[in-house]
Amino acid sequence: MPDFTLEAAAGGWVAGVDEAGRGPLAGPVLAAAVVFPRGVPPDLAALIADSKRLSPRQREAAFAALSAARAEGMAHWAVAGASAAEIGELDILRATHLAMRRAVLRLPRLPDLALVDGNRAPPLPCPVHCVVGGDGRSLSIAAASILAKVLRDAAMARLDRRWPAYGFAQHQGYPTASHRAALALYGPCPHHRPGFAPVEAARRRFPG
Repeated sequence: MPDFTLEAAAGGWVAGVDEAGRGPLAGPVLAAAVVFPRGVPPDLAALIADSKRLSPRQREAAFAALSAARAEGMAHWAVAGASAAEIGELDILRATHLAMRRAVLRLPRLPDLALVDGNRAPPLPCPVHCVVGGDGRSLSIAAASILAKVLRDAAMARLDRRWPAYGFAQHQGYPTASHRAALALYGPCPHHRPGFAPVEAARRRFPG
């Protein structure tokens, strides 16, 4: 389970940074940056884990607790994204790094250090330490993973209401069999990501 060891060892204002939505064929990629300036209360820490290991109900409970912690000044966090068009223009890695930079810049102040999940350092306006498997090691990164995942799922649910043929609320844009079948049948919508092979294949079948 994640803990606060990395943050405590670094000292100062330490942000955990993570993303959601690198793998889908549609929708934005979102990133979150989270700072716990005075540590994480045990009752909140008990709700936080790598978002992939939590059920939707557990993620929603953690999200609500993180929102309450922000309202009480116990946590500072921000979420930002990069659009499908930006992903097509930049590529998914650079778009993810752009979303991370935007999230960090939305914090009340620049962190003294950003702990970033993964092994590729984004160009942030503060020192960066990459943490492989960070959402299973750092409470700040795990909290960021939950925020990004919950808000991205909500964004895909909104897209589903506008483009119901694709089933975005069920698969969040990931390349499931049903999503690929809808792409083959209807072609891509404006929120499908340019440059992704299944999207480009569908686009060639539905030019214009």
